[in-house]
Amino acid sequence: MRKVVLTLALLTTSPTFGSSLFDDNSILEVTMSGPLSTLIKQKRNREQYPFTLAIDDASVDVAVRIRGNTRVDLCRFPPLRLNFTASGPDGTPFAGEDKLKLVTHCQNGSEKSQDSVFNEFTAYRFFNLISDRSYRVRLLRIRYEDTDGKQRNLEESHYGFLIESDEGLARRLGGTVAKVEAIRFSRLDIQQTARLSVFQYLIGNKDWSFVTADNDDTCCHNIDLLDVDSTLVPIPYDFDLAALTRANYRARPRLNRSNKREYNGYCRTPTDMVDQAIDHIQSLKDEILSTALHVTALNNETRERRATFTAAYFEEAVGKAALLAKFERNCIGRH
Repeated sequence: MRKVVLTLALLTTSPTFGSSLFDDNSILEVTMSGPLSTLIKQKRNREQYPFTLAIDDASVDVAVRIRGNTRVDLCRFPPLRLNFTASGPDGTPFAGEDKLKLVTHCQNGSEKSQDSVFNEFTAYRFFNLISDRSYRVRLLRIRYEDTDGKQRNLEESHYGFLIESDEGLARRLGGTVAKVEAIRFSRLDIQQTARLSVFQYLIGNKDWSFVTADNDDTCCHNIDLLDVDSTLVPIPYDFDLAALTRANYRARPRLNRSNKREYNGYCRTPTDMVDQAIDHIQSLKDEILSTALHVTALNNETRERRATFTAAYFEEAVGKAALLAKFERNCIGRH
């Protein structure tokens, strides 16, 4: 296979070499060069292609493949996985990394598609504020060079972001990744479960479940499980179908996602824990609203809409009794 060169430099101030990739909030500016058209054409068999990651004077070998489900079907430019053939070398931002998910734009040259990347990145940042037991993310500005010469509208840089690996999350939190076919609700960390449920309502996301997804062997749908002292801590991910994200394909008949918030939490979550989760998120109102407004976007209206949508949740949460009653009416699993 042909070698691909992926050259990176920092867009803003450089982090100290050897620091964790996700400890730094500056944007990494990336030039990704290689047979992108070949890679995308082979998305069904998920074949890996060898890449070289060049950072200043360092060179990192990494295999790249297509990943994902919905976006692979609906996007011209699908999300990617970077698989380091050896642990990321010291002296680079990738020191100690193994496998990383890269969330990419959906359509080349589309401003709205890129703003959807920022919006989904914002959702991850929200949950970082709500719980430290969450996936960290790092924003990239990527200049793609298709050596096949077939990809169009890639002249300008496109934004994407990297997601902390589940192994990295487990090391950071002192747990192990749990791969199980099904779970007992009683094994879940109830505080985290309640906060997760309210968070998903905040961002307008119903694309998650504690039930094993179709064509999958392990639980759950867009929820990873971390075993910490025999308690399962649910970690949410993949927010592209949330109303906050405003992905173009949400309105397609196959998905038909509403822009209205709908609660998808489970009825077995104790009401007092949901009550506490609402209070906890309410205490973070200023930080969450600031994040909604200040995460970058190509269009200022995107940030304003993001902030307005987020503020609407906090306005509704002022009437906590009514919100709790709504959650109890609409929760999953009521007999």
